[in-house]
Amino acid sequence: MTETVAETVGMTRRFGNKTAVDALDLTIPKGVVYGLLGPNGSGKTTAMRMLTGLLTPSEGRAEVLGTHLPGNAEPLKSRIGYMTQGFTHYRDLTVFENLRFIAEIHDLPAARKRRRIDELLETYDLREQATMLAGALSGGQRQRLALAATVIHEPELLFLDEPTSAVDPETRRNFWERLFDLVDAGTTMIVSTHLMDEAERCHRIAILDLGRKCADGTPEELIEKVGGRVVEVAGNDLRHIGRELAGHEAISSVAQIGARLRVLVAETVTDAETAVTDALRDHPEVSVRPVRPNLEDVFVLATRGAAR
Repeated sequence: MTETVAETVGMTRRFGNKTAVDALDLTIPKGVVYGLLGPNGSGKTTAMRMLTGLLTPSEGRAEVLGTHLPGNAEPLKSRIGYMTQGFTHYRDLTVFENLRFIAEIHDLPAARKRRRIDELLETYDLREQATMLAGALSGGQRQRLALAATVIHEPELLFLDEPTSAVDPETRRNFWERLFDLVDAGTTMIVSTHLMDEAERCHRIAILDLGRKCADGTPEELIEKVGGRVVEVAGNDLRHIGRELAGHEAISSVAQIGARLRVLVAETVTDAETAVTDALRDHPEVSVRPVRPNLEDVFVLATRGAAR
């Protein structure tokens, strides 16, 4: 059986009258990138903070690397790494000084500290920036420094909160290549994101909205579940046609993508193409064809279903 590195049962967190995470059940296997996909305010960061022991659940429980939470979080510190959404390292220290400071926090022996800093400067292409102040680095360089500092003590489990939300696509791609290098070396990762292309890189994902889990599985499994429910409409006056379609009970969502409408039909509909064609019988000039769903379609259908 696949080894589990983290599991939650009914994990809930309230802040006054607001429920940020609502009865969350997760099972995260070893050696994967597990994504928490959801919009801002969906509970991703709060869930991560409970899994790291930084927040205590209001209800429910979690187990991380064999450690039961809440409580008992102290032994986890040497076994996990947490890269926060914002850059939290000292801007008035150099790259080398930041890495040395983090190594000292983790109480690395002197020889290991020197070895790890040297390895990380090389691995994350920071050797030329070693004497630069962190505040003078570019966004991509700061991101690499943050990841290097997060893994300096060689943790078994990494928590990455929106790690590439502020960088360009090329930097994001390079960053993910480095993450998969860590996975190949045996590290497990929990990554929060609101970016669909980033979620598609994960081995498994859980879709969160309003603190609840709406769906989970591999991206391929989730896409397969909504197969046959997406059609594309082409024609003139798409804005008017889109508004008309949005008023039909059989239609879950309509979005314009360039010169096409992407239409998601309700789960109760057995033939999406026929349903949309019937809804547009007053517009014989349009064309309707089924298309393969993507992860954004899955997200829209899952979160709207949860809202209902």
